Amino acid sequence: MSTHSNPSQFSSANVDPAELAKFSELAHRWWDTESEFKPLHQINPLRLNWIQTLSPLKNKKVVDIGCGGGILSDAMARQGAEVLGADLAVKSLKVAQLHALEAGTQGVQYREISAEDLALEQPGQFDVVTCMEMLEHVPDPAAIVKACAALVKPGGWVFFSTLNRNPKSFLFAIVGAEYVLNLLPKGTHEYARMIKPSELADWLRAQGLDLIQMKGMTYNPFTRVYALNSDTDVNYLIATQKPLAN
Repeated sequence: MSTHSNPSQFSSANVDPAELAKFSELAHRWWDTESEFKPLHQINPLRLNWIQTLSPLKNKKVVDIGCGGGILSDAMARQGAEVLGADLAVKSLKVAQLHALEAGTQGVQYREISAEDLALEQPGQFDVVTCMEMLEHVPDPAAIVKACAALVKPGGWVFFSTLNRNPKSFLFAIVGAEYVLNLLPKGTHEYARMIKPSELADWLRAQGLDLIQMKGMTYNPFTRVYALNSDTDVNYLIATQKPLAN
């Protein structure tokens, strides 16, 4: 694994050390489907199928920004993509690598590198860029959007998912998910860092990405089932495409 973590680089990176520490602390539990990461395991097939319908992954070169323990990266590699998972949480990356070895997953690699550094190193090199459940955890999400736009080839796809910022999402994503239903560890999300679709759309436009599709994702606490639909009040996913050069 290539590392990019000398102190001077690290301090300037677009990362919140407290957020990194939070996910590193839980790293060993990433692949326990009954752990704090159970929701990610449950929504992963939905995310994967949605990506596949817009951009079939077989033989595509993919980068997963903020890959964590590799739940999505691993699944995309199993669809025949060549996947690079990028994150700055070293413990999570080690867990991801270990899982790939144990599961025998082909076509996936992991690197400790920021989105911005990777964009400088490999601009326009990827058919598909995914950045899921990550924007709401960094100090400057617009800079991540810029890096994702730089990483993708013309004609390629960039997929984002994040949390809306409004009273309903506060109630459902923080109060409900973290304190009432215990779906997520308390303190997983910070309301001020949630992102309205209009804000994300502005950042996308500024980077020349075309917004192709937006989906909402809801959770039914009675059936315990997640679904993709048109309700973007809480969780939402956005598919964008970089236009082909004229």
